[in-house]
Amino acid sequence: MGLLQKRVAKWSSTKRVCVSKFTDKLLNLDERCFQSPQQALLVPKQASTHPPRILMLYGSLRERSYSKLLTLEAARILEAMGAEVRVFDPLGLPQPDATPDSHPKVKELRDLAAWSEGMVWCSPERHGAMTGIMKSQIDWIPLSLGAVRPTQGKTLAVMEVSGGSQSFNAVNQMRILGRWMRMLTIPNQSSVAKAFLEFEEDGRMKPSAYYDRVVDVMEELVKFTLLTRDSAPYLVDRYSERKESAEALSKRVNQKLT
Repeated sequence: MGLLQKRVAKWSSTKRVCVSKFTDKLLNLDERCFQSPQQALLVPKQASTHPPRILMLYGSLRERSYSKLLTLEAARILEAMGAEVRVFDPLGLPQPDATPDSHPKVKELRDLAAWSEGMVWCSPERHGAMTGIMKSQIDWIPLSLGAVRPTQGKTLAVMEVSGGSQSFNAVNQMRILGRWMRMLTIPNQSSVAKAFLEFEEDGRMKPSAYYDRVVDVMEELVKFTLLTRDSAPYLVDRYSERKESAEALSKRVNQKLT
């Protein structure tokens, strides 16, 4: 063995980390807040029996809005599947921060968000993105209201309509927002191209592969909502937040003692 090979061998024997050794103590872990996930805790003691509660948002104020028509078509499908559906009308909703959150439309939206167990967001694609109307609705829904997180652990389906060829820019953006809002966004999604060709004069959607996909998406949303709604608090329970809560509690107790 040459000198260089000896030096490499010596370095390897002294510097190489053994990646298969996992028995070392986790020095950075707060054992008070650490929990091993348990399958039994994913099964609710008593399953909910009420219909899944779904809130639907659409991103246009046009009189003949294709995102609204698609939303209403999806609402009919959800109701046929046994869901309880509420569709929020964004007309009259102010821009975020333009008025206090006591505004009637803001209160209506937030109350519906708290009521829901799942949501459907449907936006037109405008200039390669979701519309400002769509984003404003989401921005008015806070990540937290006191100790309550209105959207955390709730299911989400995303859909978009386009005036031209099929695109996925809006649904991709809404997926990012759904993750930011700590929602469980289902894998399937709908993107309807040339939406003006897909609806009758009375507003009903024509039979097509696009329609079939909407049925698929709503079916998947209902299944995921039924699967997760009773387990959502456990699914989104986080070590870092338990740790933060424990530290805050300890601080308050110590302040009272001093």
